[in-house]
Amino acid sequence: MIFEIELNTKRNTEFIDITSIIQEKVARSKVSDGICHVFVPHTTAAVTINENADPDVVKDIIGTLDKIVPHSNTDYRHSEGNSAAHIKSSMLGSSVTLIIEKGRLKLGTWQGIYFCEFDGPRRRKIWIKTQ
Repeated sequence: MIFEIELNTKRNTEFIDITSIIQEKVARSKVSDGICHVFVPHTTAAVTINENADPDVVKDIIGTLDKIVPHSNTDYRHSEGNSAAHIKSSMLGSSVTLIIEKGRLKLGTWQGIYFCEFDGPRRRKIWIKTQ
């Protein structure tokens, strides 16, 4: 089964915890034991799994990515001015695959699923396939 989620991001760069949204779609799929693929069909956004207990982890990730790939770099050649967003998206990736066990996502104790915006604010999509 395939689901589509739409998000409205609010900032140029932000991580949005989508764990509960994905879990709700898994429950609706009625897959008891299987796989959940989460895919972001955008070249300036990503999806990742990381700690969702301490918000400082997300702040640290965003801050480090900004240091490694600064928005204002005069060496970028892409004419739209969002090269940093493309690079960050490629670094984190456009998909994650999760295990479904007994109808629930099998995540570690502190893990959450994040939609990562690098070129917002925008209206974004996330595609979820369970099997």
